[in-house]
This record gives sequence, structure tokens and C-alpha cells, in this order.
Amino acid sequence: MSLAPELLKILVCPKSKAPLEYHAGPPEVLVCRESRLVYKVQDGIPVMLIEEAEPLDDAMYPPAA
Repeated sequence: MSLAPELLKILVCPKSKAPLEYHAGPPEVLVCRESRLVYKVQDGIPVMLIEEAEPLDDAMYPPAA
């Protein structure tokens, strides 16, 4: 499943307000480089809760070229 491009344009990290990177996965996630957090996407819905985010592992989600 893929997130709508219009949605990706307006979503920001709830912690830092920085833009998010979309990774189609699996697993499908949104990455915030500034906060170093990874937000899951479940059934096409981003889970944008800081408490539910996982720490960013650069090896698992390398920066976009």
C-alpha cells in the first residue's frame, strides 16, 4: 500500500516539525532524520505518535540519494 502524494506533502514529524521521508518497505514507514525517529504506517494510516515511534537505524533506512 502506498500513501497519497498529497498526504506526504503535508505530513511533518510531530516532535520536530521536520519533513518526513517515505519508505515503502516492508515495513512501510515514515522517517524523520532530524528527530531520528521512525513512524510506522499501519493499513495505510501513519501512526504519528511520538510514544509509538522507534529510534532511527541508518543502516535499515539509509538517506535518500
